[in-house]
Amino acid sequence: MSEDILIPVKESAKKNTWCDEKTYTEMYKKSVLDPEGFWAEHGKRITWIKPFQEIMDVDFSGDVHIRWFADGTLNASANCIDRHLPEKKDDIAIIWEGDDPTISKTITYGELYENVCRFANVLKARGIKKGDRVTIYMPMIPEAAYAMLACARIGAVHSVIFGGFSAESISGRILDCKSTSVITADEGVRGTKKIPLKANVDEALKKCPDVHTTIVIRHTGAEVDWDEARDV
Repeated sequence: MSEDILIPVKESAKKNTWCDEKTYTEMYKKSVLDPEGFWAEHGKRITWIKPFQEIMDVDFSGDVHIRWFADGTLNASANCIDRHLPEKKDDIAIIWEGDDPTISKTITYGELYENVCRFANVLKARGIKKGDRVTIYMPMIPEAAYAMLACARIGAVHSVIFGGFSAESISGRILDCKSTSVITADEGVRGTKKIPLKANVDEALKKCPDVHTTIVIRHTGAEVDWDEARDV
């Protein structure tokens, strides 16, 4: 027989709660009754390079599209990191737990900024630029977040592939998005099993002649095949 279990919120947590039930209900109601006004208000909570004037552009006839803030310009990486640095540089931005629960790591906003900028410079050094597609095939490690934020920082488009996919599935996705570079790791770890990520990428790239760069993160330290012209 099933039963509902209600776990009460600790008083200490309530004090730090930004959105209680009453606030949520009011916000939801406004988002339904006045979506343009709602998102205009909340759109101002992030940092814009070029502030938006247009909120919502929707057309379900002919040229079907849904666009938000279409005339505004922002950098997602800067919004995730840079705007927090003045007051939160030493605060924790990421708490990472490995496949082995005894292994964990915390990354501050300052450390995240340094790692993402370093990663972005590696991308630029390999000729990757705004509008280029980058495929990310990685385990769940901090470097995966660095890679995504680095792509956003330079304006590249990243496509994340599930770390359990086969070489055939990888090549299909690389070709579909016209990716010219791949970010991966030597291996992934899932339970007691090691996933040969780099080997899978090498096999996939036999069908992807336009890929000029593979950035390889040393995760387990396993020996992998190396292409001096392509691998970094």
